[in-house]
Amino acid sequence: MHSSNRDLLLLTKKEELHPEEFKREIAFLSKLLDSSESLRNFCIANEVININSYKIIQKPFLVEKFATEKYLKPFIFFFNKN
Repeated sequence: MHSSNRDLLLLTKKEELHPEEFKREIAFLSKLLDSSESLRNFCIANEVININSYKIIQKPFLVEKFATEKYLKPFIFFFNKN
């Protein structure tokens, strides 16, 4: 697990948490966020709208191709499917 610099707000029903319990909860949240914020999940949840060629690209490997390009042409948009 890599350490990432995140601002997390942990709300619990308990008034105070033991430091070990707090570290365990933060590690669990970081692991959960790392898995949900992956490039693969981004490509599944988004599609590319290319106005230049009037196409909507939904295949995850093609969305990944656009997401990893350094420069995009004008009028190419990422659209969330939600």
